[in-house]
Amino acid sequence: MAERSEFALIRHYLSHLGANRRDVTLGVGDDAAVVVAQGQSLLMALDTLVDGVHFPSDLSAYWVGHRALAVNLSDIAAMGGEPCWALLSLTLPDVDEAWVSAFADGLGALAARHGVAVVGGDVTRGPLSISVQITGRAPATPLRRDGARDGDRVWVSGHPGDAMGGLSVWQSAVHRHQARWRGLRRAFLAPQPRVALGQALTGIATAAIDISDGLAADAGHIADRSDVAIDLSTLACRPSSRLRQWLGEAPAVDAQLGGGDDYELCFTAPASADDAVLSAARRSRTPVRRIGGVGIGAGMTCDGHPIADAATGYRHFER
Repeated sequence: MAERSEFALIRHYLSHLGANRRDVTLGVGDDAAVVVAQGQSLLMALDTLVDGVHFPSDLSAYWVGHRALAVNLSDIAAMGGEPCWALLSLTLPDVDEAWVSAFADGLGALAARHGVAVVGGDVTRGPLSISVQITGRAPATPLRRDGARDGDRVWVSGHPGDAMGGLSVWQSAVHRHQARWRGLRRAFLAPQPRVALGQALTGIATAAIDISDGLAADAGHIADRSDVAIDLSTLACRPSSRLRQWLGEAPAVDAQLGGGDDYELCFTAPASADDAVLSAARRSRTPVRRIGGVGIGAGMTCDGHPIADAATGYRHFER
């Protein structure tokens, strides 16, 4: 296996495990699996956060709890679903009741906001890590990564790249608490999963994915799964003004395309659906913008040119 990535491990070893069940309508390879139970389609997703990898070790426990659930809610959002139930696995190096209390407050507040019940899980000893498995109700036709078609538009919510900018603000002892950078810091600390937007886009969008590994990498997953080419527009993709002020023009573009951890939605829709997309955005109170187009071919480009390696997104097993 020449490719050194988590995606290669999943593809080669973990994609076809176990029984071939007829009640699994969508398995490995999308933001969530789709299974049918008693005539109802359910979405299932799982994410793990590791100390020092998915969050800084000095991040407050409240925001670690918020993030642990937010990344799962974002998977459900990308499928257009309704999040309902969660299981929590918490691995702790030691018993620290103050930390666990703050963690529970952060996770619990976000769960209550989205109508999610935490119904079980496990607590064990070891290096700090958190796994959350979430189950939700799927719409009649879930959003998937493999539906983009030639002629579709490419859209994105929010401001990709701001989370990476916010992380670098957090890592700066001089600027961490300055009011000027509060917006970037908030983008990193408190990602807001776009559940309402995903639900509003059901029946409108042809494909969708949440942005966890970077805009270019995740849009590339849509291109690969849909067997199409996606071309982004530099002008339409311009990073937020606060990110450009913090990083500078060129680094801000790199952060936007390759930063990850934004948990925004990237999606495609027919050119005839522009008004419907904008109406869905208004109903869900979510900013969106058109950033490119879908064509015949394969892979990702920006203004017709191959996207630089710096924008290929985060990989756990590549240095």
